[in-house]
Amino acid sequence: MAKEDVIKKFTSLKGVGKAKAELLHNSGFNSIEKLKNTTVEDLVKIKGISEKNAKDILNQLKSERKEEPKKNKEKAEIKETEEVKEKKVKEKKTEEVEIVEESEEGYKAKKKPDLSKEQKEKLLLRKQIKKRTPEFLREEWFRYKRIPKKWRRPDGITSKMRINLKYRPSKVRVGFRGPKEVRGLHSSGFEEVMAYNVADLENVDPKKQAVRIGSTVGTKKRLKIAKRAEELEIRILNMKV
Repeated sequence: MAKEDVIKKFTSLKGVGKAKAELLHNSGFNSIEKLKNTTVEDLVKIKGISEKNAKDILNQLKSERKEEPKKNKEKAEIKETEEVKEKKVKEKKTEEVEIVEESEEGYKAKKKPDLSKEQKEKLLLRKQIKKRTPEFLREEWFRYKRIPKKWRRPDGITSKMRINLKYRPSKVRVGFRGPKEVRGLHSSGFEEVMAYNVADLENVDPKKQAVRIGSTVGTKKRLKIAKRAEELEIRILNMKV
């Protein structure tokens, strides 16, 4: 071993500085193993090392010897636990894969509309426009509790928002509208049709139109509408079929 490495190991011991480490090395202790196998009498012969200091050094080396098998045991135990964990993780993954495979068999993809290439592009464009469109709030909604946030066109001679002064919120304008080709369509691309009974489904085009069941319709009638919609391959927007 190199001298620098041996001195580093010696200095890691309590009560041994750089000077004492060099003394030990120069006295023939060129490895930590030699120092472990020496006696207190041999160390005391070296000038600068007292009996107390020698005992402290040897006691530290003895305790390290005892700790080594314990550390090895701990490492072995840690390896075993890691192996067990890995096995458990692998078992879980296989179980998850099996569950996914089972669920895929029973999964039904949602029906999509027959749209032209231009309509699909316009839907994406509408989505982008919607992201950058601000929230339109009523004039001075923040000032008075009685004024709701719901949009109202600003009016009045003194209205700062009406005359478009700086630092005023955005107004509803034509520039915020989406493309004309997909205006009024659901985000899926379907045209929404309200349904209140089974008869309302008969005139629905399943390729371009989707049904939204009215909020006043009861559970019994809803189930009948859902059953008939499934037969006609019509998508219901507000009910899981």
